Amino acid sequence: MDHKRVFEDALQLPANVRAALAAELISTLDEESDVNAEALWADEIRKRVDEIKSGAVRTIPWAEARRRILVAAGRDPNS
Repeated sequence: MDHKRVFEDALQLPANVRAALAAELISTLDEESDVNAEALWADEIRKRVDEIKSGAVRTIPWAEARRRILVAAGRDPNS
């Protein structure tokens, strides 16, 4: 089967199903896991929460973050 056809078919799925499919596909690429990854992510999350609480960084609503991401990727944020 042609991967472009599979991709086009997948785009017809609802967003939540596409996200689950993407996660499953990505998990098939993880041949080796970093035993320290969970601890490192916990440290990173703690650091980011502390930055928010201290006012060192400012949060923005998801809609604005999504718009910025799409614009940076050269995609129409209104579609």
